[in-house]
Amino acid sequence: MSTSTLDRSASIPGTEIPSTDLSDLYDHYVASSDQIPPNWLTQLKLERPRRSTRCLSESTRLAKRIMDITGALLLLFILWPVMLVTAILVWATSPGPIIYRQTRVGLNLRKPRPDRRKLMLGPPPPDHTERRNSDADRRLDSGYGMPFTLYKFRTMRQDAEKNGAQFAVKGDPRITPLGRIMRKTRLDELPQLWNVLRGEMSLVGPRPERPEFVEKISDEIPNYINRLGLKPGLTGLAQVINGYDNNIESFRRKVNLDLLYLQNCCIWNDIKILFRTIRVVLTGSGAL
Repeated sequence: MSTSTLDRSASIPGTEIPSTDLSDLYDHYVASSDQIPPNWLTQLKLERPRRSTRCLSESTRLAKRIMDITGALLLLFILWPVMLVTAILVWATSPGPIIYRQTRVGLNLRKPRPDRRKLMLGPPPPDHTERRNSDADRRLDSGYGMPFTLYKFRTMRQDAEKNGAQFAVKGDPRITPLGRIMRKTRLDELPQLWNVLRGEMSLVGPRPERPEFVEKISDEIPNYINRLGLKPGLTGLAQVINGYDNNIESFRRKVNLDLLYLQNCCIWNDIKILFRTIRVVLTGSGAL
């Protein structure tokens, strides 16, 4: 994706960016220049890099929400027998809850702020006393996106995280035999249609990550949080191309693809991604 691709979006009130900052914002919002957009992705002609969902037109946001509600209801109507059978099989094949609830990090619409410590005038106090008000210390705030409860069919043993949160790996012994099938076919993701109806997720968007991993990943990938400028999705550009993530290099590719999607988010691309998700589900590609 070239810089010129990003330097062409209609100016949106409240999001104007000085031309001198465009090159910096390109580096800030797109992880690396070696991410080649897939040839099937429609690339929008933008004048300004998009920061978040606020940069989308009101008609695009409305159309995306209508598609989310319509698509989620249609999928629930068509797939409820499959979900019922899956729930029975989960209950019958391993002890533990049928539905697994997990906190994920969602949409982040916070604007970057300057470091207030740099704005303080005068030298530090001679007695080196603390000048910050501990009750208002922004470091106590996660600074990430809005947390929400994600729902999915349980694919692991009930004691899978007795030693703490950890990424799934290929051949992970914590995954049940039925769980391997569900992960391969993405059946475990179907309860997230409820998250879509609630407005916590979209059909298409960046994959929501667990808060336990966000800080660690952000330390390794400085622009990781920028991918949360859009509502997280049940599927997305990164999901259909990159599959599951379990190492830093894979996360870097995901960030590149998510930021690429942010700059080219439109209903036509969402439709393309949804159709390609069908192929991913049928072939089981990218599963762990």
